[in-house]
Amino acid sequence: MSAAPQPSEPTPPAVNRGEAVLEVRGVTKSFGALQVLRGIDLTLRQGEVLGLVGDNGAGKSTFVKILSGFHPPDGGEILIGGARATFSSVESARTQGIETVYQDLALIPQLPVFQNLFLGHELTRLGPLRLLDKREMRKLARQYLDDINVNVPSVDAEAAQLSGGQRQAIAVARAVRSARKILLLDEPLSAMGARESRLIIDLVKDLSSSGRVSIIVIDHNYAHLFELCDRLNVINGGRITLDVQVHETSIEELTELMVSAYRRQLEEVQNAGA
Repeated sequence: MSAAPQPSEPTPPAVNRGEAVLEVRGVTKSFGALQVLRGIDLTLRQGEVLGLVGDNGAGKSTFVKILSGFHPPDGGEILIGGARATFSSVESARTQGIETVYQDLALIPQLPVFQNLFLGHELTRLGPLRLLDKREMRKLARQYLDDINVNVPSVDAEAAQLSGGQRQAIAVARAVRSARKILLLDEPLSAMGARESRLIIDLVKDLSSSGRVSIIVIDHNYAHLFELCDRLNVINGGRITLDVQVHETSIEELTELMVSAYRRQLEEVQNAGA
């Protein structure tokens, strides 16, 4: 097997991407005596889809929670559009342009598609009672979903009536409609069939190519990552240990690298306990 590219040896991008929208420099995080992140460095560019790979316990979940505003970092810095950013909460991260779409999607099953799209940002009619302007929300929801090629039977359909792929698409569309610049997608294709997966893959690719949003995808399925992403970052032992363009590696090579990293980590634990 050929040697994998090292993080210290930058490679030319597979596509022409814009300026960095997100830069993470030396971010650390500990919980008591356990140091989970040991200096994360990561860059996400305009319109790029970046895959984040890591075994359980590698620090991936903690890193995502820091980016989403759930945990504050202990050290390092985060820059959005070149300006230093600090997040005091999940809502603080959202207002600065970062949205996380989790596996549970945070949709309300009994509400129709159009109300889920405007959840937390409902339109109201003028007047003392401030009634919901459902007619306008329906119209704008249909226009918006057509604009980003999301096909649902009706904007009046309850979320519970949609397929898993359609619900995931609505959750992604809501985040983009709310003017988020950066999306974190947590296992976006989990437990989906081929047809539903294709809906999300096409949506992510369309959003990326249009430059509407930059995306970090967290997924354990390497085949999904190779189809969705432009670039991959491997997180292991609380650090990014590999930064590689998708076209410069393979599923087999990535699998071997992950197995080797796991073996080294296991040996370190065994040696520490000896």
